[in-house]
Amino acid sequence: MVKKVSAPTLVEERKCWDLGEKVVVGVDEVGKGAWAGPLSVGAVVVPSDHRLNGIRDSKMLSSERREKLYERIDKWALTWSVGHASARECDELGMSKAQILATKRAFELLAIKPDRVLLDGKWNYVDWVPCTTLVGGDARSLSIAAASVMAKVTRDRIMIAASDDYPPYDFCKNKGYPAPRHLVALAGYGPSAIHRRSWSYMNNMVWSSENRT
Repeated sequence: MVKKVSAPTLVEERKCWDLGEKVVVGVDEVGKGAWAGPLSVGAVVVPSDHRLNGIRDSKMLSSERREKLYERIDKWALTWSVGHASARECDELGMSKAQILATKRAFELLAIKPDRVLLDGKWNYVDWVPCTTLVGGDARSLSIAAASVMAKVTRDRIMIAASDDYPPYDFCKNKGYPAPRHLVALAGYGPSAIHRRSWSYMNNMVWSSENRT
């Protein structure tokens, strides 16, 4: 028997609204485990007077479903944005600082200033705005789930476009994440300009340090 997964709700958002925090933004990241491409952070402020059905954590949705929801969330949300930290910034800053940078960039793009942040996970990396961390937040909070969709679709589109510039790595299919063809291309060609070179997997590549570009 297939277990039915509950849809994310506005329970956490309503707690904030009841306290007078009118602008609540859900935040989620994608791309942390990728070998190439940006780390992306989505931020979505949802309306309190009506909800949008069908939203789930982006990992639970097909690419076709995410694309359709992207268009619907774009029209439904009060404001939304996606901020990025490049592969080079991930290398130079480390993932924690890169994630904070991408989040700050996302917040700078929002049309309204948030009163409260709902953050997926248990690490509070947003210390400049009142923040609530939610373990499994992308499955619990509608705004966090919406943020995961917007971040995932935006980043996927970036990687699909990058595939034209770096065809051997098959970015259009793997989006920069570990995959057999991606590994073979790295072994043969070395890292591209958008690969994260500080990752430990680079130390185990068969190509020598002299071949690194």
